[in-house]
Amino acid sequence: MNTVKTIRIGCGAGYSGDRIEPAIELARKGDLDYLVFECLAERTIAIAQKGKAADPDIGYDALLPDRMAAVLPACVERGTTIITNMGAANPLAAARVTRDIARDLGLRGVRIAAVTGDDVLDVVKRGQYTVLETGQPVSGLSGTLLSANAYLGAESLTPALAESADVIIAGRVSDPSLFVAPLAHEFGWPPDAWPLLGRGTLVGHLLECAGQVTGGYFADPGFSDVEGLACLGFPLAEVSEDGTAVITKVDGSGGCVTPATCKEQLLYEIHDPSAYVTPDVVADFSRVRMTQTGRDRVKVECAGGRPRTGTLKVSIGYPDGFIGEGQISYAGPGAVDRARLALKIVADRLRSTGVPIEEARYDLIGVDALHGRLRSREHADPYEVRIRVAARTRTMEDAMRVANEVETLYTNGPAGGGGAVGQARAVLALASTLVPRDLVRTSVHYEMV
Repeated sequence: MNTVKTIRIGCGAGYSGDRIEPAIELARKGDLDYLVFECLAERTIAIAQKGKAADPDIGYDALLPDRMAAVLPACVERGTTIITNMGAANPLAAARVTRDIARDLGLRGVRIAAVTGDDVLDVVKRGQYTVLETGQPVSGLSGTLLSANAYLGAESLTPALAESADVIIAGRVSDPSLFVAPLAHEFGWPPDAWPLLGRGTLVGHLLECAGQVTGGYFADPGFSDVEGLACLGFPLAEVSEDGTAVITKVDGSGGCVTPATCKEQLLYEIHDPSAYVTPDVVADFSRVRMTQTGRDRVKVECAGGRPRTGTLKVSIGYPDGFIGEGQISYAGPGAVDRARLALKIVADRLRSTGVPIEEARYDLIGVDALHGRLRSREHADPYEVRIRVAARTRTMEDAMRVANEVETLYTNGPAGGGGAVGQARAVLALASTLVPRDLVRTSVHYEMV
């Protein structure tokens, strides 16, 4: 009698600073084959590259030591493979740190793989590439390029899986590819099995933001009520060889898995649902079907896929001036009028004192900061309001002047201002380009315990 093979794969983090407890819950109670940590946003790796330039022993995710110490014992005991992009700008250093943690925990026989090759700064500097967002040449970006990292696909991870690595640490890998790789490895999907890769991409896309598919970023009291958000369970998928999957979570954990939570995550950050371009496949989610099969269990099926493109997307980090920001609050009768006066004073002061500003925002938080003045006119004035002034400048000194002008409202502005804060920071801007796939070469390096 033939048995149907099912792979259980969970997501232990949806961003760099995510909660650790749900990952421990998955590691201990999820009966997982794989536990994935997706921790690398677009700007995160550029910041990590900047850190690595200052210290070659850092540049990986700051929570990697805490996460590894928390889940390694359970994962090693249960045979759960860990896959993550927490290597950020320095997968090699991250692998060494993980090796040392495993040693300190008394673990033995742990094989740790570091996947490199996503750093393509030299490739971008040598070539003539175009910024996707503007159509302008990459060479025209301000300042010196700090980072350029290609979005690697599942093929960059499968060699480590073939070598039975217990922990695989990469840098910039496309989010769904972290999940596609183990599925392709376990089921023997060839690299041109486009419909299957499309279904694997669907699974990865639904899981990659962790709590977003189990009720996080979904709850709206009275409309979309979700119980247990303080102990939100992170998701796992039970995946069959044909790519059909059931999205669920650990029994008894907080949150919920419903067609509604899955549909919201399905549409998250994909642009065209019929042509979601990843390094592995151009996925088609336009015919996806979701069915509730039990409490916190949603079957997902019918994704498709077409041949992948000949290029890889590259995220570029570069310096782009500075931002000065200041905030202060007003409350009581006439709070909004006093806050508007405060904004006018700051704008007049910045103009009259000659602070060179390239771009500025003057917001009333709680009134018009998100949707503008037209929308705010439909509602009565609030009892309290907080102003925010933010301006882009070319120097740190000018950015500090912006922040300081808001603080001077304490004694030089409207009555009753309080809680002023200010800051100035360098801007690490992002741009995207495409590079030929064959210019990106990956390698796998191993550490053993």
